[in-house]
Amino acid sequence: MEALEETLLSSATIAARVKELGAEITRDYQGKDLIVIGILKGALPFMADLIREIKLPLKYDLMAVSSYGVSTKTSGAVQILKDIEMGVEGEHVLVVEDIIDTGLTLNYLVGNLLSRKPASLKICTLLDKPSRREVDITPEYNGFTIPDRFVVGYGLDYAERFRNLPMIGVLKPEVYEKS
Repeated sequence: MEALEETLLSSATIAARVKELGAEITRDYQGKDLIVIGILKGALPFMADLIREIKLPLKYDLMAVSSYGVSTKTSGAVQILKDIEMGVEGEHVLVVEDIIDTGLTLNYLVGNLLSRKPASLKICTLLDKPSRREVDITPEYNGFTIPDRFVVGYGLDYAERFRNLPMIGVLKPEVYEKS
């Protein structure tokens, strides 16, 4: 695809790591009821593949939050656009995110969910960019640590485009710098 500089993670590499994450989560939550909360829209493909690899009974729900709009940088102001429909008090919650960048959005979200008194709350992210972190937040489950590059595919977008790519690629700067 001409908008991409390179493929960072192939679909086969992603699939293998999702399988490993599913096995880790299955082991860690053995004997516990689990609620998986996916963060729309980016985490949807990852979450769909991940829950099929978790070999436990579970429930899932979705939240939508906004902090980017059509920009490449977070505004820092987080807004919940769609809240979960099930209660999490006393439940074991796993938040599934596509990418942790500055951590501002996820930090807000974790605080919000912790105020609802779950028995436990852990984070699973497909991608982590610790070099960009502005708050102290670390996922318990991490697919891949990546460099500070603008990535798209497998749910990640630029201006709602590229989410359907089966792999993760680095977007050419001229694509997002012209906006």
